[in-house]
Amino acid sequence: MTPTRSASRHVAPVAPASRAAVSRWLAGGIAAGPVFLAAGVAQGVAREGFDFSRNALSQLALGEAGWVQTVNFLFAGTLLVMGAVGLRRLLGGNRGGTWGAVLIGVFGASFWVAAVFPADAGAGFPAGAGDSTVMSSHGAVHMAAGMAGYLALCVALVILAGSLADRGHRGWAVASRLVPVAVLAGFAASAASVVAFTAGASLGLLWLTAVMTRLACDSVDH
Repeated sequence: MTPTRSASRHVAPVAPASRAAVSRWLAGGIAAGPVFLAAGVAQGVAREGFDFSRNALSQLALGEAGWVQTVNFLFAGTLLVMGAVGLRRLLGGNRGGTWGAVLIGVFGASFWVAAVFPADAGAGFPAGAGDSTVMSSHGAVHMAAGMAGYLALCVALVILAGSLADRGHRGWAVASRLVPVAVLAGFAASAASVVAFTAGASLGLLWLTAVMTRLACDSVDH
C-alpha cells in the first residue's frame, strides 16, 4: 500500500547517511521472531519426550541440551533490543519512536530474564519428568517475565499502529490493534491449551517482524 500524500507529511524522512544504520538495527528485530521460533521448533522435533501439544517452548531450556534454548532466549532478546534501537532511530521522538521502542526493549529484556530463570519441568518433559508441574521460585520469575514482556509487546503494537497509520498503512494499523487481542486470548487460554498459548506467543513475535519489515521498507522509500 502506498502512503497517501497527507499521511506522508507527518513522516520525518530518514537521512541517507543513516538509512543503512537504521536498517541494520531494525534487521535484528525483524529476525528475532523467526530465528527464535525456528530454533524452538527444531529443538522440539529433536528432543526426546517433547510434545508440542503438551509442552511450551520455554521447557526446552531444561535437561542436558537445555543450554541451546537458553542461548536462543539470550540471542532473541538481543535481536529484539536491536530492533528497539532501530525503531527509536527511525521514528524519532513520536510515540512509536519513544514508547513503542521502550516497550519493545522491555520485551527483549524479558527474554534475558527467561534465560536466567528457566521454566519448570512438567507434562512429561524433560524425559522422565512427571505430568504435574510444581511451581518453583525460578519458574514463577520465568512466568512473570513472560507475562510482562508480552504485555509490553501488545501495548507496543497498539502504539506502532499509529506510526503505520501516519504512513498511510491503514490496514496494517487495524491489524496491529487486533493482533494483541489474539495474543492475549492465547495467554488466557494457556491453562487449558498449551497450543493456544504457543500460537498466541508466536503470532505476537511474527507480527512484530511484519511491522518492523513494513517500517524498514518505508525508511528506504523516503
